[in-house]
Amino acid sequence: MKNSTFSEKMKKVDASRHIECFIAEQSLVGTAIGAACRDRTVPFVSTFACFLTRAFDQIRMGAISQTNVNFVGSHCGVSIGEDGPSQMGLEDLAMFRSIPGSTVFYPGDAVSTERAIELAANTKGVTFTRVNRPNTAVLYQNNHQFAVGKAIVLRKSDKDKVVLIGAGVTLHEALSAADQLAKGGIGARVIDPFTVKPLDAETIIQNLREVGGRAVVVEDHYPAGGLGEAVCAAVSLEKGIIVKHLAVPTIPRSGPPAVLLDMYGISAKHVVAAAQEILKL
Repeated sequence: MKNSTFSEKMKKVDASRHIECFIAEQSLVGTAIGAACRDRTVPFVSTFACFLTRAFDQIRMGAISQTNVNFVGSHCGVSIGEDGPSQMGLEDLAMFRSIPGSTVFYPGDAVSTERAIELAANTKGVTFTRVNRPNTAVLYQNNHQFAVGKAIVLRKSDKDKVVLIGAGVTLHEALSAADQLAKGGIGARVIDPFTVKPLDAETIIQNLREVGGRAVVVEDHYPAGGLGEAVCAAVSLEKGIIVKHLAVPTIPRSGPPAVLLDMYGISAKHVVAAAQEILKL
């Protein structure tokens, strides 16, 4: 997958730091765990997010043996488009969130992705960074300071009525939805969680309180085990908070990315409708 994930660029920089494991994900993870043993290296495993599910046993046992392997899963969600459901990572967040002691990054642009990789390299234990296939606009300045477990409020006003939470591709859909809601006179606050685990519950709850307790979470992942469930768990003991969760509800089909985002209910249009619906409750 080195050409699709662009990990081949490392091979061109220094071939001695690139190990090709071919179509053998269990061996891939085992090789990385061995390379990380006794802090010999800072290994990064790179492949499509969906293919890492084949190596769940190796990842689990690596965590038990306190490995320091960093996983990067690309081509996640329906936004990869025409490659179809066999190539779409839609369970990966659930898998890596379930790993004890893991850290799960979900950056929303090129700048935050670079910072996530830097942080992952310096974080003990298993880390997973979920990266997108589509081109996305740059949201952050190069000098923006990111931290594990610290969310970023990207859009905010004193007149906000609802919080929109997205990550990766859906963060951009949330920003587009906020623009559309503003045209209708509805202020929408937008939060980038940056890390799904640990989740910045404090920032999320504080901002929800400030807008009256209404939130829409949108993610390019199945409903089980992803960003939406992480947010719901974080606010579950808070009074007066309602969360509307948008996710890919069923096994998707192949098609253009924009068409699939809309077809499976996670495009800006659906975020707008969910926000309008939740404000009536």
